Amino acid sequence: MAENPLFEKYGQSFDAGKTIFHEGDQGEHMYIIQSGQVRISKNVGGREHELAVLEKGDFFGEMAIVSRMARTATATAVNTTHLLAFDRQGFMGMIEKNAKIALNVIDKLCRRLQNANGQIQLMFQRNQRSLIALNLYTRFGDRKPDEQHLPLDRTVEQISLNLETPPQLVQDHLKELASANVVAIKGNAIRLVDKSRLNQLANVGGS
Repeated sequence: MAENPLFEKYGQSFDAGKTIFHEGDQGEHMYIIQSGQVRISKNVGGREHELAVLEKGDFFGEMAIVSRMARTATATAVNTTHLLAFDRQGFMGMIEKNAKIALNVIDKLCRRLQNANGQIQLMFQRNQRSLIALNLYTRFGDRKPDEQHLPLDRTVEQISLNLETPPQLVQDHLKELASANVVAIKGNAIRLVDKSRLNQLANVGGS
């Protein structure tokens, strides 16, 4: 690495098993891997869970040069690892002189953003399903035990207006609930079949 002028200026080396930063640490640098591997992990429920193993050309910790938020995960060298470490000023200076690295970083950031958008969409869909289930559960709850049925057309219309959701989405989710035997749909009537399951779906986002 000594012959690499970037490494001479920005380089850091870590032996296998050494922690680069801990979850919760304050950070000012992002890192680009020159050689070796870095394990990214997060503490969930008191246990360490591996999120990814990054390799040469990958980068991590980039939020440190965007904002001063605490590290959201722990980074550990898997083997002997050589990194380029940049603070915001150093990163700006580096990309001004190294278009290839800048384009690589931009490309990977775009991919991460695309993946994040996909995850947000999935979470939104799950949340929509949960809210539809909650609305349905509440409407059945307002009925007497021997009247656990609702008009399909009015229910779709009311939930759609309440959640500002397209009626087709509401109708599709009601069909999913019927396929799962949570409700039964016959003609223009919805009958509650599994109250506890509907309550669970309403509270945990349909998982």
